[in-house]
Amino acid sequence: MEYKKIVLLLGGNEGDTRGYLRNAMTLLEQQMGMLTHQSYFYKTAAWGFQADDFINIAMVIETEKSAEECLRIALDVEDELGRIREEDQQGYQDRNIDVDIIFYADEIINTENLIVPHPRMQERNFVLQPLLEIIPEYVHPVLKKTIRDLANDCQDSSKAIQLNEQV
Repeated sequence: MEYKKIVLLLGGNEGDTRGYLRNAMTLLEQQMGMLTHQSYFYKTAAWGFQADDFINIAMVIETEKSAEECLRIALDVEDELGRIREEDQQGYQDRNIDVDIIFYADEIINTENLIVPHPRMQERNFVLQPLLEIIPEYVHPVLKKTIRDLANDCQDSSKAIQLNEQV
C-alpha cells in the first residue's frame, strides 16, 4: 500500500479550544496514520461572521487511507468531540472543533461530499499562515503556485497570529 500525505487544518472558537485541537490531533493521528508535520497554534478573528477569535493548527499525516476514508474519520472525530452542526443556519457559525482536508497528496477530487484541494484555502490567511510554516514550497495542484506564493498573493487582510505554542 502506498502512503499519501494529507494536509489538514483544524480550528475552533468555543470552549477549551486548545484542548479540543490537541484531542482531535491525537485521534486523527491514531486513526489516519503518522503525523509528520504540525504548525504552531494561530489565533485569527472569525472569518465571514462576528464571533470569538478562532485558534487554528495545520498538520500533515502520512496515510494509507483513501481521501473518502479520511473524510469519514475527520467527521467522526468532530462528532466524538461534540461538534454540533446547525443544519438550518445559513453561513458560518461558532464551533468547538472543525477539521478540513486542505490537500490529499497531489490529487484533485470533486465529489458530492469532498472537494480537494479545499476550494477557498488560497483566500484565507488563517489557512495559509499555518501551511506557510510547515509546507511553504508545496505546489497547489490546481493553481500551480507554492504556498509561499499563495500567501504573498492573498488579499485577506485579517491577521493570523502565531501563538508560539505547539501541541
